[in-house]
Amino acid sequence: MNIDDAKALAVRSIHIMGDGTLEDFHELLHPEFLNHEAKDEPPAARGRGPAAAYATAEWLRHAFEGLHWEINEVIAEGDIVVVHCTMKGRHTRVFVDYDEDAKVGQAFPPTGKTFASTQTHWLRIADGRVIEHWANRDDLGTALQLGWVPPTPLYLARALFAKRKATRIAAAAAA
Repeated sequence: MNIDDAKALAVRSIHIMGDGTLEDFHELLHPEFLNHEAKDEPPAARGRGPAAAYATAEWLRHAFEGLHWEINEVIAEGDIVVVHCTMKGRHTRVFVDYDEDAKVGQAFPPTGKTFASTQTHWLRIADGRVIEHWANRDDLGTALQLGWVPPTPLYLARALFAKRKATRIAAAAAA
């Protein structure tokens, strides 16, 4: 795969996180795809392959309306493509993160606020598809824009109730 094709593949793989179908993920991601950032994501996102990446997309889409990435810069060398981008959306539903055991860690009730945070994604290409992913994200910037940090007492109470509900839902799904 030439450099321009590798860059185009990487950019498409970022964009499908916002609106791609499971079929899109199977087309662009290697069957052995590994997301090294899945450690705080739902259990379904922690495996290998396109279905795990699609689970990550669904998790993000559930909480953030209008989710999309604006591409700022793309650089490639060898089998690595680096995409510097800005993730944007609006927080309209509860966002749940998970601990190392894939249990509910925190739950952030919707604020209705928009955000735009920079990210850098490192993608390794193999056999014409993305096979590995690493990311650096401005999570603190996102949290500040969404009003998660510093939290108000009311927001802390809403977060507690949201976490309880998310924990019940996760337990029921696991049963």
